[in-house]
Amino acid sequence: MKLRIISVGHKMPNWVETACTEYTKRMPREATLEIVEIKPEKRAAGNSTENIQLIEAKRILDAVSRDYLIALDERGQEVTTLQLAEKFRTWLDGATTSGRDIAFVIGGADGLHTSVKEKADWLWGLSKLTLPHAMVRIMLAEQLYRAHSVIQNHPYHRE
Repeated sequence: MKLRIISVGHKMPNWVETACTEYTKRMPREATLEIVEIKPEKRAAGNSTENIQLIEAKRILDAVSRDYLIALDERGQEVTTLQLAEKFRTWLDGATTSGRDIAFVIGGADGLHTSVKEKADWLWGLSKLTLPHAMVRIMLAEQLYRAHSVIQNHPYHRE
């Protein structure tokens, strides 16, 4: 299974790349992690938030093809690490994904367009706080690694 973080935004600082690469390297062969950057739409006079979201949504949906789509949204379902680990186990088993790869979508500065949220198989809320996109990439990569370590009984996660 391939896990892909689809993130609107590019030209991240080196510390973001370094942190994400660290967790990407730690992931096992049966659940590889890849980060795909989507070019954000330029903010220009006369370009509405709705239009920016719509253009970015098309780019996102083109990138996810037939993946099991998880949209990160502050209004999405919040889960504990152990609950995420159980979801991860079902993804590995193919129980909910029907063998599809998994795409985690992080929206742009204006958030995700409704069309992406409606197409999502799951709306996941990392926090009710508005988080910087760079931090979300790192947090998401780390939590995926942590979830995998939990189901492998690896001591990375402690209760």
